[in-house]
Parts: sequence; C-alpha cells; structure tokens
Amino acid sequence: MPKAGAPEPPASILVRAPNWTGDVIMASPGFRAVREGFPDARIVLQIRAALRDLVAGAPWFDDIVPVTSHRRGPFAQWREARALRAHGPFDLGICLPDSFAAAFVMRLAGVRRLVGYRRGWRRWLLDRAVPLPSGAGKRVLLARERHVLGLVEAAGAPAAGTWLELHTTPEETRLAHHALAERGVAPDRPYAVLAPGASFGPSKCWPVASFARVGDALVRAGVQVVVIGTPDERRLTAAVGAEMEEPAADLGGAFGLGALKAAMAGARVLVCNDAGARHVAVAFGVPCVVMMGPTALEKTNMNLEHVSVLTADVACRPCYRRVCPIDHRCMTRIPAEVVAEEAARALAAGREFVGVEQELPGGGG
Repeated sequence: MPKAGAPEPPASILVRAPNWTGDVIMASPGFRAVREGFPDARIVLQIRAALRDLVAGAPWFDDIVPVTSHRRGPFAQWREARALRAHGPFDLGICLPDSFAAAFVMRLAGVRRLVGYRRGWRRWLLDRAVPLPSGAGKRVLLARERHVLGLVEAAGAPAAGTWLELHTTPEETRLAHHALAERGVAPDRPYAVLAPGASFGPSKCWPVASFARVGDALVRAGVQVVVIGTPDERRLTAAVGAEMEEPAADLGGAFGLGALKAAMAGARVLVCNDAGARHVAVAFGVPCVVMMGPTALEKTNMNLEHVSVLTADVACRPCYRRVCPIDHRCMTRIPAEVVAEEAARALAAGREFVGVEQELPGGGG
C-alpha cells in the first residue's frame, strides 16, 4: 500500500521509447526499472515500428504500439494521439525522447500525468518537467543509461541496475541460424562479426579497406567472418567482402533486428563503428572493438567492461557532423593493425575480455 498522503500507484503507464537502435538498447535499464517499480501496472511501450523487434521477448511490457508520426508533421501526430487513446487511459506517461513532438502526442492522447525532461517549449506540456542533470551541457553529454534512469526515477521507479538487457525469441533464433547456414557459416565453428555501417551518417564509418584487413586477420586467426548491415547497407557489406582476401559471409540486409540479436548473441567478437550493433553486442556480453570518430564517448560511457573504444587524437573531434567536410581524419587515422590486435585479444580472452579506451596518435591536425 502507498504511504499516507502518497499518490496511488499508476494502474496504466505509457512509455515513449527513444527513436534510434542504440538509444533503445541503452534505455533497457529504464524499462526494467519501470516494470520492477510498478509491478501491477499495465505498461504500454510506444516505439517506432522498425525498432519493435529490439524488445521482442522482453518481460517489461503488456502491449507495444507503433510510433506513426515520427517526422511527419502535426496531422500525423493528431492521428497517432487518437489511436493511442484506444489503448488508454494512461495514468502516467514517461517521455524518453527530449523532443517537443513526442511529448505533444502523449499530451494529445490524454495521458493524465506526463513526465519528461525540461527542454525548451515542451516544458509547458509536462506535469513534471525534470531539470537536465547539471554539467550535461547543450549536447546533453551524459550516458544514455543515466539520462533515462534519471527520468524514470523522477516518475517513481528506482533504478534496478544499469546493465543493458535484450532478449530473443525462438523464432528469431531460428531465422538467425537459417540465414547463417544459408551463407555457409558452419554451426560448429566460432564466428566474428563486422558491422561497417552507421545510420547516423558516413562520418561515423571506418574505411571499407580497413574493415577488410581486420576481417582477413580474423579468418587467419581461425574464425569465420560475418559482415552485417541493414538493407540500405548492402553495397557497403558487399564492398567489405569484395575487398577481403579471405572468405566472408555477407549478411547485409539478410535479416531484421530480431534475428540480428540472435546472431550477435552467438558471436565471439564484434568489430564496428559507434552504432547500434555495438549496443546489441554489449547487451549479450559479446566482446566489442569500436572505432569512434565524430562523436563523444560521454554519451555512451557506461557498460564498457567488454568494449575497447579506439579514437584518433585529432583536434576537430568530436564534431557531430554526419558528413565530414574535410578528410575524415578522425576515422582514417585509426590503423587497421591496432584494431586487428584488439580483436585478436578479444578472441583469446572470450567473455573475460577487458576493454580499453585508447586514443591513438592522429599525426597532427
């Protein structure tokens, strides 16, 4: 029972998920906290349809509804709010994106008590406008896990650990095994994963030739190499395979996020850019080597126990530009030999791999 004078716990909760793969995964400690903090509530997650498979199999939600108005304007927001009303009423809403539009839709949907971070005009939409943590800065350079948990705690759900968590379904596992087998990945041999893409933009992408050199080194170390990517990244994954001297399985666009989870869970190591695949690997305890260029680690500096983050010491990073206006030095000056050495160390250590943060000489500029 609640304490005397305390509000009744909400019977129904609407959680608006973040909009990007990595951010959804880094929100998993918050999802877990909401379920443990409100065990008897009906909890509905609103998430972009393309990301729904990320939370498949998770025990945190009673229902999942799609976001339909993302970047589509006020009429789409109104229609989405009307559709949300059919899943309510909601006593509590937790708006994880910091955007005005996400909070506006939840308010139109009739959420009785809306909690979100205080950002610009959207503060007037919120019943509890939570101040951003001090020191976060204009870019909110705060670990995403802390960002989410701060908001969830303000809504009344104490943190229940900060580790990342994903789940798989039997169907996702079946699809992953089928796709791997179709491309010649033997079920009794270990495999490593290369993920050369990044939805953020080309500025985050390490060179194709460098990925290929690391892939060759991994094959020579005795593992199969799998190259993964979204359907939009098929040319990129094919280019990595074509550049390699050793054979690799190209799974660019071969499966969705659900099967990707299952495939990643079975990998020995992931080599990737600072993108969503990194967080999938972390959620399953898979060792990971990440090349980071235009972005700052401060937003993603938790759950790094099994992650090596390699950067180049160049004056222009982090710039947060999606396309580099000069020579992409923050990524091209990360040597393939160093990445290959870290990947080999991860292979040897397995799940006992201890990651490092390493800034490599940038050669000036």
